[in-house]
Amino acid sequence: MPSYEELRVAAEKAWSAVEKPARPLFIVSINTSSIAAGADETLAALRALSSKGGFDVGITGDTGMAWAEPVVQVRRPGAATVLYGGVTAGKAAAFAAAAAKGIAQELAIGIVDGLAEATVPALAELDWMRPQVRWMMRNCGVIDPDNIDHYIGRGGYGTYMRAAAMTRDDLISVVTGSTLRGHSGSFFSTGTKWKFLKDATREPKYLVCNADEGDPGAWVNRVLMESDPHLVLEGMLTASYASGATYGWIYIRDEYPLAIERMERALAQCRERGIFGDDALGTGVKFDAEVVRGAGAYVCGDETGLIASVNDDRGMPKIKPPFPAQSGVLGMPTNVNNVETYAAAATLLRVGAETFSTAGTEANRGTKMITVSGACAKTGCLEVPFGLTLGELLDAAGGIAGGRAFKAVQPGGPLSGLLPASVARDLALEPETFRPLGAGMGGGGFVYIDDTACVVDLNVMFSWFLEDESCGRCTTCRGGNQRMLEIFKRTARGEAEDNDIPRLQSLDASMQYSNCFHGTLSPTIMRNTLKYFREEYDAHAVEHRCPAQVCAEMIRYRVADQSPAVAEAAELCPTRAIVQAGGAWTIDDAKCIRCNVCKERAPGDIVIEDRYGDTIPLLTVNRANVAPVQVALQERP
Repeated sequence: MPSYEELRVAAEKAWSAVEKPARPLFIVSINTSSIAAGADETLAALRALSSKGGFDVGITGDTGMAWAEPVVQVRRPGAATVLYGGVTAGKAAAFAAAAAKGIAQELAIGIVDGLAEATVPALAELDWMRPQVRWMMRNCGVIDPDNIDHYIGRGGYGTYMRAAAMTRDDLISVVTGSTLRGHSGSFFSTGTKWKFLKDATREPKYLVCNADEGDPGAWVNRVLMESDPHLVLEGMLTASYASGATYGWIYIRDEYPLAIERMERALAQCRERGIFGDDALGTGVKFDAEVVRGAGAYVCGDETGLIASVNDDRGMPKIKPPFPAQSGVLGMPTNVNNVETYAAAATLLRVGAETFSTAGTEANRGTKMITVSGACAKTGCLEVPFGLTLGELLDAAGGIAGGRAFKAVQPGGPLSGLLPASVARDLALEPETFRPLGAGMGGGGFVYIDDTACVVDLNVMFSWFLEDESCGRCTTCRGGNQRMLEIFKRTARGEAEDNDIPRLQSLDASMQYSNCFHGTLSPTIMRNTLKYFREEYDAHAVEHRCPAQVCAEMIRYRVADQSPAVAEAAELCPTRAIVQAGGAWTIDDAKCIRCNVCKERAPGDIVIEDRYGDTIPLLTVNRANVAPVQVALQERP
């Protein structure tokens, strides 16, 4: 097998052809988000044009700019490299003709390198890029993720070589001293975890990469696996040396087919080059790994549930102890870290502990990858220093779309709670700031919510999700989530009962005896709703109205003005609920499914109003008999 130095020299030559192409090079971002926006068609169109257009075409991974897909980077000899967005297949011909010779101004996002022009700013000057420190994402949207030479040509696997030159204890000390902690939401010390496995006395030892990214609104792990799979593998190889593990499993949710494909290809390349195997790059380290396709169980985000699934058992979390470092995959000592944690470990060792400490805070050094979605103007993935506020993150994402009001944010999935804008705007991105508020930071998926959303409706959606995803092993979680869903469903229908709040509090207390965090954290969003959004909850429960006019059973549509637009809306109505009576348009409420199509077509002519009004007696809640809502969130080990 070739030495690392031989691999590096050959790889640098291959990468140089991309970095300094002989003729224009169009690099299309191919990832799950871009494919959804038509990037495959754009790639095919540019390839068809390339032979006559005098340019070459390549691919890269995710730039993080989901809001701009399909994204294309154009490198021209002796000219600035420009990033373009919204390059659909229909625009490909005109775009290629312009971008091969100069700058296609209409689609230009920014100058990647080279001199910026008055009409095209430097990419680093964009609000989206300004707060970012791209250490883990340095190759995202830059290299071809299917080409190992691109990764090695930019210094890849050199970090492992430097780590392998250290003693195992010194390596673990560097990782521990950096304050690097798990990036999946647990925020447990990575170095301490590696030491647990190193000190385990039984052999063999195993590693697991948790890529079962199941939180709605989170796709950080997918970005890394689709864009820079070798960074994850280098982190695993480094962890294997530090801990003495000899084999690993990369557990990827089956909904990530492109990530699975690219990780499997990267593994095959590592074996071919002698990076994985019996003697990793001549360092004497034996390590190999394989991809395991998950079946989509949300509870496999828990490390014991994931290990059960790797063992071909049903994905159900187990009570600890024993901990995985004592008994994990196949009953042997095992470490579980998530995708971003392995990437962060490799990044820490590449940039050095001193540089790593220049970003973030004293308690949480370095950076965190974050995905932003929901009501924000720009959706995508960013890498920012710990300590950035949620308001600053929202500003980078262009604020709330349409100029609407920022109402709330859901950080890190349905188990992490719901926080109002008044609290969230100045909240720093550190796990310690979230916990006192009864919320969690989670794995990095932040969903912004505007004033058109209803928190009771959100509770219905998320309590349904949590009930559906419960493994059903313990009655407290299974039954507790079922009852919580029932209460919020009837509250959304205007059928709340006067003792529902004490019931919810009783469910919360009971669910703390669940076997895993799925059960103990399921009441978090409910708990935060009663603490921070009590007036909106009472509007549903007491006044029988939905202030956001979202809950279908509490609203009705009415024709307020007879205009031609109403007739057009009637043609679009899927249930034919808009009918004529006495020559005038009206809405048959029994047929109306509240799909909002008519309101979108005739916004000035059709209004939404409270369905109940004063037609039913208001519910009376004796607040004196309602216990204070507890908001303390358990810390994960």
